[in-house]
Amino acid sequence: MKASNNSNRMSRALMVAAFLCIIWVLAPCSLFAQTPFDQAWSILQAGAVDKSSEQRVATMRVLQLIPGDAKALGMAEEGLQDKDPQVRGAAALSLGEMKSQNAIIPLTATAKSDPEGAVVMAAAKSLIALGNEKGYEVYYAVLTGQRKTGEGLIGSQEQELHQLLGNPKEMETMAFEQGMGFVPFGGIGLDAMETIHKSESKEPMLKATSIKILANDPDPRTGKGLVAATSDKEWVVRAAAFDALARRGDPAILPDLTSGLQDGKVEVKLTAAASIAYLSTISKRAAK
Repeated sequence: MKASNNSNRMSRALMVAAFLCIIWVLAPCSLFAQTPFDQAWSILQAGAVDKSSEQRVATMRVLQLIPGDAKALGMAEEGLQDKDPQVRGAAALSLGEMKSQNAIIPLTATAKSDPEGAVVMAAAKSLIALGNEKGYEVYYAVLTGQRKTGEGLIGSQEQELHQLLGNPKEMETMAFEQGMGFVPFGGIGLDAMETIHKSESKEPMLKATSIKILANDPDPRTGKGLVAATSDKEWVVRAAAFDALARRGDPAILPDLTSGLQDGKVEVKLTAAASIAYLSTISKRAAK
């Protein structure tokens, strides 16, 4: 009897060991089997919490390429609470571009209480873009020193806004970041323009500018040209191309975008991820 019991125990142990071996072998396969859609969201979610503020800023910027998506909206709203004001500002601007009325409440709270003037103005700009007149109160407060409601700016806000008004270089930077000046493409930011201006060749700027305009060209040949641009040697051109392809809204080109998820430049990888996430959503809606 004891021998039989020992045999049964050994059999069960061997079955458990075999099961664990199968799990161990198959686990890596499940990772490699991850779809481009899932991989794209993994990249975006990792970027949103990355220890590098530059990556978090870049992630917040590209979320504007995924309008109408609850997950992207939630990530941008969480970005309003980031410790870095540049991340909060980027999140505020993207919420305006995403055109979700659900963003009005968190943007209003940011415009009212954020201690950084640039973040306050970013939130106000997005409120105006969403058709909410409360956004005008911030610009009125800059002009008069108090809000239309009679409330004054909180001390740190007033100080920050006055510092911005007295610093032309900082105002120029903020204007660029908020899309008030010349912006070849909206999802990347000031670092891209600095790269372009430092380049000896003006070709990247010309290409990026052309790509922004071509985003709305319905000609299929333009779509092919933009796909080809995702392999350009200049990272700002590649990023602009992924940005434009997302805005064109054609899910048929999804297979051509997956290479961007392995791009060596994080800004390009994040833009490609946002493009794939958005176009995959469009494809799923069309299938239903």
